[in-house]
Amino acid sequence: MRLTTKTGTLAATTALLASLTASAPAFGSGSEAVRASGGRAWHTAWAQSQQGLATASLTDQTVRSIARLSQGGDAVRVRIQNQFGDVPLTVGRGAVAISDGGPATRPGTTRPLTFRGHSGVTVPAGGEVWSDPVSLATTPQTDLAVSLHVPGTARPGEHSVSWRRNYLTEPGSGDHVKDTGAAAFTRTTYATYLVSAVDVRNPRVRGTIVAYGSSVVDGAGSTDCGPGCTPPGTDNRWTDVLARRIVRELPADRQLAVANAGVNGTTASAHCPGTPPSVAGLDAGARLERDVLALHGVTGVIFFYGTNDLQHGCTSQQVIAAHREVIARLRRAGIEVYVVPTTPRPLYTDQMNRYRWEIGAYARNQGSCGGTCAGVIDFDHVIKDPVAPNNIDKRYDVGDGIHVNIAGHRAQAETISLPMLAASTRR
Repeated sequence: MRLTTKTGTLAATTALLASLTASAPAFGSGSEAVRASGGRAWHTAWAQSQQGLATASLTDQTVRSIARLSQGGDAVRVRIQNQFGDVPLTVGRGAVAISDGGPATRPGTTRPLTFRGHSGVTVPAGGEVWSDPVSLATTPQTDLAVSLHVPGTARPGEHSVSWRRNYLTEPGSGDHVKDTGAAAFTRTTYATYLVSAVDVRNPRVRGTIVAYGSSVVDGAGSTDCGPGCTPPGTDNRWTDVLARRIVRELPADRQLAVANAGVNGTTASAHCPGTPPSVAGLDAGARLERDVLALHGVTGVIFFYGTNDLQHGCTSQQVIAAHREVIARLRRAGIEVYVVPTTPRPLYTDQMNRYRWEIGAYARNQGSCGGTCAGVIDFDHVIKDPVAPNNIDKRYDVGDGIHVNIAGHRAQAETISLPMLAASTRR
């Protein structure tokens, strides 16, 4: 693969990185190999979208990220991304295993990752790689440990807040991907580095539902259960509660996986004048291909956008136009869309609240965005204060007037119609 370099220094850096794993293949999306190796049996069962480069580099370190799977199967594969890198990124070796709590893994479950048969891989700048399938039995709610060794020095792509702990070895400590013990993993991070999706192979799973939006999807508030309260474990986002409901309540032959594609601070529209530079280019349309359409087995999308758009100066017309564009692209791909009307914020002006009402009226029109989406999931009705409907109910408010606590996440998830989501598989 030929890469165009900007300077001699960049060219030298590229050569150094590429030399670190001489046997490692370099490839871009890897989508052709993925499509050829499993068909409808593969479904994305966990995701955390990359949103930029980490502030610090990795240097001869092993990263161990924990992914809680919404569905299990008899094999897994993982996606590694270098979407925001401007030089190739080399992974020397990788492995998956069942987490035994913290960074420790369950003995006997470690499986090496390969990439087109090679133990390592060089991911080009702006590219991504899917691993080869790995035989490993998992179940719904399995915590999968994905371990990746970066032998050189590189800034990894990240999802900035994972809402749980992930783990790192010390710089210069080398390859620990097959360690079952926790001793080498002395550093903790709340970001997720390198890995952005995990697929499972399970022909009984009928589809994947992707939640798509900003921090209200990503999971803000899901570690907050109120003053003096200790959160009940991890993975308390409304998408996690939804995944557990599906396993518990849907028939065995109607099961769905759930993947979370939320990114904090993002907007539906690319045209909001107050959008911060940190999330420029991460609007719903710009990242739809890599964060939704590139996942596997997707039959439905829960589209929850608009809260930041109004705060950043967009009008209702701009937000609705962005909704229509994304819905049209998803429908062309054969994917059903379920729209969440914009939820309240006390910081909204009267004009912003008028816009919010207009966005809600658009979504609720005929219960189907005027016949263009498959349904409406009305979180606004669930979390708003019944006396002051432009505010979040005090029982759910984390204190910023924007995000809900664990009880609010649970209340949102409990109102979603599972038969409506299951209908997305009838294609």
